[in-house]
Amino acid sequence: MRMAVGCPFITCAVKKKGIEFCWDCEESTTCEKWGKHRAAGKQHDSFKCYQKLEDDIHFIQENGVEKFEEIQKLREHLLAQILHEFNEGRSKSYYCIAATVLEIEELREAIDRARKESTGLDIRVKSKMMHSILDAIAGKNNYHLKLRK
Repeated sequence: MRMAVGCPFITCAVKKKGIEFCWDCEESTTCEKWGKHRAAGKQHDSFKCYQKLEDDIHFIQENGVEKFEEIQKLREHLLAQILHEFNEGRSKSYYCIAATVLEIEELREAIDRARKESTGLDIRVKSKMMHSILDAIAGKNNYHLKLRK
């Protein structure tokens, strides 16, 4: 997994300690910087959605980065389908967050349902349909489909 230049954790984890990321560090449970980042991610987002941060960390620790990347590629594939079929030009961020937050099966079910219920409709109506389906899933599971500022 490659981290973007400018990530505040690269210097410490990758360059100084030679590890994949903070979750591999012996000090991960006591590191103040990592602890603050995780605590902030429980309530707020920045340019990225952090709602699944703790779940993602736990998954990586249990299953490894490679398995996490496989799931992320599947999320990317499902997002591409949503954008291709349901984006009216104003919903990309919303759909990106949905693809990050919802479970894989929830995304698949939303796509299948939206396809069935919007056959023959124009893109604006299709987009509204997908929004209502995703909003219902989010409401039921207490997901936030907007960045929490």
